Amino acid sequence: MIDLKKIGTEQRNPRTMNIDTVSTLEICKMINEEDKTVPYAVEKALPQIAALVDAIAEVIDNDGRLIYMGAGTSGRIGILDAAECPPTFSVSYETVQCLIAGGSTAFIKAVEGAEDSREFAVNDLKNINLTKADIVVGITASGRTPYAVAGVEYAKSIGCKTGCITTSPNSEIASKVDYPIEAITGSEPITGSTRMKSGTAQKLICNMLSTASMIKLGKVYGNLMIDFQLTNEKLIKRGQNMVSEATGVSFEEAQKYIDKFGTVKKSIFAILSGIENKEEVERILNEHKGHLRNALKAVK
Repeated sequence: MIDLKKIGTEQRNPRTMNIDTVSTLEICKMINEEDKTVPYAVEKALPQIAALVDAIAEVIDNDGRLIYMGAGTSGRIGILDAAECPPTFSVSYETVQCLIAGGSTAFIKAVEGAEDSREFAVNDLKNINLTKADIVVGITASGRTPYAVAGVEYAKSIGCKTGCITTSPNSEIASKVDYPIEAITGSEPITGSTRMKSGTAQKLICNMLSTASMIKLGKVYGNLMIDFQLTNEKLIKRGQNMVSEATGVSFEEAQKYIDKFGTVKKSIFAILSGIENKEEVERILNEHKGHLRNALKAVK
């Protein structure tokens, strides 16, 4: 039996007891006041977040994968983060992915009972050929969702590194993983509606996990994202701007290098290193696993 009284995100919020009796503006103010507490909850978890970032970066650097797992809102947030990694950092769609209880249709429409199935979790991981080279991160507000808990248990049983993102204290999943993240957001404005404060915290944390990992892997130079894909007019202009910002050349000159080398990173490396041979640029970057700053240090 589930005792909801023991789950932090299921407690009733004393500050919003009369939220259904106030004006529209007051409703929004109440929600906003609760939302303001979320970044502080995340801040307290920063050491835990940093530890998991280091583990994720090491896994991906060794050709492993980051696998998020969650149900409902938690799964949808994992999917959002995973889906943004390929266009932003030019990693494959396999490198960062999310399994959601009930399968892909559950992103749009709830699949009743799916989150309670431990078997679904294990089968989903087997279907993507999980290996000990990967890392599995369970996302669950309550910290007890069977789908997420069973996923990290199976992952650990085959030698995977494991982590979690939860917004409840003293949770089951946090006690089972190598790298727990516990951002305690407290009671929701609407009791038990964890798509609100809890979901916001999960989104902030996923942003940090993927972005900080990619920074450590050399996919950012300064604060410029140098590995994004040039797939539309806006992004082509952004590419020109990135090359220009990093090297000081004009937009026109930046585009000439992009036309020749094909990517922002290769263009920046060619300009800053003075190496004009395309094959040589690619060879040196490959030797340093695409890490621009390390490659530049090597040639200088």
